[in-house]
Amino acid sequence: MTITAHVSSAFNDRMIETIPLRAIVPWAVFGTLLALVALYFVGAEQGATSLVSGHAVHEFVHDGRHLLGFPCH
Repeated sequence: MTITAHVSSAFNDRMIETIPLRAIVPWAVFGTLLALVALYFVGAEQGATSLVSGHAVHEFVHDGRHLLGFPCH
């Protein structure tokens, strides 16, 4: 029981360092853009708006498309 009390007091002495907003914003923008590109390729990369010719991208994301609820047939 003494060890537990000692360990918990050691954790209480530590300060949590805050992350400045300037460090988070570029990663948040990058993550958002990456998510939008992934959403495009999973949800809309077929038919008239296709950026890549053929069915390679369609077949690559086929199961993920159905898992996320996107119809494709």
